Amino acid sequence: MRQDGRITAVLGPTNTGKTHYAIERMLAHRTGVIGLPLRLLAREVYDRIVALRGPSVVALVTGEERIVPPRTQYWVCTVEAMPTDIGADFLAIDEIQLCADPERGHVFTERLLGARGLHETLFLGAETMKSAIAAMVPKAQFMRRERFSELTYAGSKKISRMPPRSAIVGFSVENVYAIAELIRRTKGGCAVVMGALSPRTRNAQVDLYQNGEVDYLVATDAIGMGLNLDINHVAFSGLKKFDGRRMRLLQPNELAQIAGRAGRHMRDGTFGVTGEAPPLDEGLADAIMSHRFTPIKKLQWRNASLDFGTADRLIRSLEEPTADEWLSRAREADDLHALRSLSEIPDIRDQVTSGASVRLLWDVCRIPDFRGISAAEHVSMLERIFGFLHEGGTVPDDWLLRQIKRIDRTEGDIDTLSKRLAYIRTWTYVAQRKGWVSDESHWRGATRAVEDRLSDALHGALTQRFIDRRTSVLLRRLKQKEGLVADVNDKGEVTVEGQFVGRLEGFRFRQDASGSADEAKTLRQASLGALKPEFHLRADRFYNAPDTEIDFTEQGGLMWGEHAIGKLVAGAEALKPQVEAFVDEEAGTDVAEKVKRRLQHFIDRKVATLFEPLMAMQRDETLTGLPRGFAFRMIEALGIIPRDQIANEVKELDQDARGALRKHGIRFGQFTIFMPLLLKPAPTRLRLVLWSLAQGLDEFPESPPPGLVTIPSVPGIPNGYYTLSGYREAGTRAIRIDMLERLADLLRAQDSRGGFEANPDMLSITGMTLEQFADLMQGLGYKAEKGERSKVKAASDAPATEPQPDAATPEAEGAGDAEPAPEAAEEAEQEVFYTFTWAPKRQGGGKPRGDRPQGQGKGKPKGKGKRPPRDSGAKTYQARPPRKEKPIDPDNPFAAALMGLKDKK
Repeated sequence: MRQDGRITAVLGPTNTGKTHYAIERMLAHRTGVIGLPLRLLAREVYDRIVALRGPSVVALVTGEERIVPPRTQYWVCTVEAMPTDIGADFLAIDEIQLCADPERGHVFTERLLGARGLHETLFLGAETMKSAIAAMVPKAQFMRRERFSELTYAGSKKISRMPPRSAIVGFSVENVYAIAELIRRTKGGCAVVMGALSPRTRNAQVDLYQNGEVDYLVATDAIGMGLNLDINHVAFSGLKKFDGRRMRLLQPNELAQIAGRAGRHMRDGTFGVTGEAPPLDEGLADAIMSHRFTPIKKLQWRNASLDFGTADRLIRSLEEPTADEWLSRAREADDLHALRSLSEIPDIRDQVTSGASVRLLWDVCRIPDFRGISAAEHVSMLERIFGFLHEGGTVPDDWLLRQIKRIDRTEGDIDTLSKRLAYIRTWTYVAQRKGWVSDESHWRGATRAVEDRLSDALHGALTQRFIDRRTSVLLRRLKQKEGLVADVNDKGEVTVEGQFVGRLEGFRFRQDASGSADEAKTLRQASLGALKPEFHLRADRFYNAPDTEIDFTEQGGLMWGEHAIGKLVAGAEALKPQVEAFVDEEAGTDVAEKVKRRLQHFIDRKVATLFEPLMAMQRDETLTGLPRGFAFRMIEALGIIPRDQIANEVKELDQDARGALRKHGIRFGQFTIFMPLLLKPAPTRLRLVLWSLAQGLDEFPESPPPGLVTIPSVPGIPNGYYTLSGYREAGTRAIRIDMLERLADLLRAQDSRGGFEANPDMLSITGMTLEQFADLMQGLGYKAEKGERSKVKAASDAPATEPQPDAATPEAEGAGDAEPAPEAAEEAEQEVFYTFTWAPKRQGGGKPRGDRPQGQGKGKPKGKGKRPPRDSGAKTYQARPPRKEKPIDPDNPFAAALMGLKDKK
């Protein structure tokens, strides 16, 4: 140990000015270094010294920040990052009692034993360290500083009765958030301070408290380490904390360190408990007030003389025990755990073959686990970084950029932003290490910029969640018995005294749900004065708005832009729905009636436009008798009726009556009587809404996506849905009725009694496979018999467009005799086919009838008349397709002779 210069231990409770004294002493020397326990505190001290001496001579060095001007004289650092070998005139270590801390104590002990200034060394901390310092640093002198103000125990208080300028301390993030939320509701808001916050976020939160915007602070025990705040009262919400291994009771000296934040300089302070924390024992409270605590007997220690020969030797040197009665070997830290894990990886063991590589591995292992996800993931990341540094000398720019870009996003809640801040700290640490990145200045600036953006976003999220400026302002105004001024902007946002209280959505006021019931009542009353004229202005604008700004939803809602302003209700007839307007009572009956009239005009015009063919048919006075009755059936059915439901009415219509109805667009299909114009997506969408209203459905089924020929047939769908959607159920799917009629036209030409097979046109119309088509046909009343047969491939050299004559023709026989295809000798493949015959399951049988397409013959006659005479000639049938005739080569010398033979045939 070096014993250079004067060594002084400045000991005493909080609020004794120890840190201020150390800064004065350091600035009295030409150069100096001060080590502080927290990055937050280091930034605070750095800002103070910069204000006194300027930024050109002051450096800030932490694990994640490195600001080192060329003419640096004074170094402000965290204890882990402070340089100890630069030969500074002055050196100070703050909070030296952390030598006893289970996690970081060995670092403070190492500084106590080995860090010295050339002319002066100061150790600042609690008086509990006096015996240990006297034993370990025999030449040290001691200076006791008394507290400037008194500290008094105030007992237990409810959070709702907490006095202004109070700090409530929690020992977990969840506890801090819960307390902050309670204070926001009851007191208008609070600032939040935690050790995990970046300095930028912490400072922004502290400013809210210091400038009086909020009167309450909720914090972890991070405020116990030297953060100077104007706190009058400190309240503990609990007396236990998780120390990384287990839950344990806080020691009296730890409670005193935190309680001592109350009362600054000459102003007295108080401390107590709140929430679920039990009252303090009288002896414990007295010890905190009189600053009397059990002296520290053991300091945490880890060997600092490391052996970098091999990874195993390094581990053994880190585990070396001590025989000193004042020292206790520290428990295994994260860096040692990482070293063990990495050294067991075969690839890394092969790479770590020299002292330099072992030292590099140790430096990588010392990257703190800021993310705190899991030890395995942390080790995996360290393995990747070591691989880069060992093989290429630096972390690749493109890889590092990808890691940073994934983090550089400012959206998200408090927890998300906090995690990203923890993640960016890893890359900030990497960028600070000399030689680890190609352009240190660039990457330090890049990581710092991301941290700043995330810090600002986190500050905004904390402020938004835990500071209710509206409540704070309103409570002050209400206490002062002042009238509240309300306003409504062009976006519908309602403010009272400049604070947002709700939103006007259409013609209904949606009040912000936060705040107490009494507050909500006061806010609503204050808002009505501004809302009444706004309701009338909006009603005028809505009444004159074009129909393009209004729409209906598939659930029957009526929308004006993005706001719901009414809904459809069933009327006396399906095509005459009524409307119900969504208008607050406070708007008045005049506004409600105007909105309702405009909505009724809209839906009436929409029905008249989309169902114009039905309306025209209803107005046609030339339709009389049976045609007019049939027309009303179509109107009631909204333009679509399955033919089997009105088979008798259709039979009663003569050709003249059908012609009159066809002029209005009615098509008498084989399966459905419908109006093709009403199958378009827009009429279908409205038809389903009107039908759902008439049926009294609680939940309206939505219209199928436009353009689909078939859709799945889903069980449980209300009866009639597929018909009104323009589809007919057949098997496991439903087919669009207009496409079904096209299919029916093809089926009518087939021999449905003798049986027929599906042709490509049938499959093309439906867009189905043969198996799916068979299921469809069975759903339509046909019987489908499945079979298999041999399939012969066509000759490979035959053109795709070559006609295939019937196997019984001479041409086919001749071509087969001339030159058989080589594939014919091969084993034929099997193909599946279906034979369809008409087999209706309904009573009475009979194949459904319908309009015939133009240009098609009359087909079979009705009744039991004679069938058309069949061809008496013999017919030949074969299972395999005809073989294509091989084309004649025009360059062949026998071409002319062959052509002549064909002509003779």
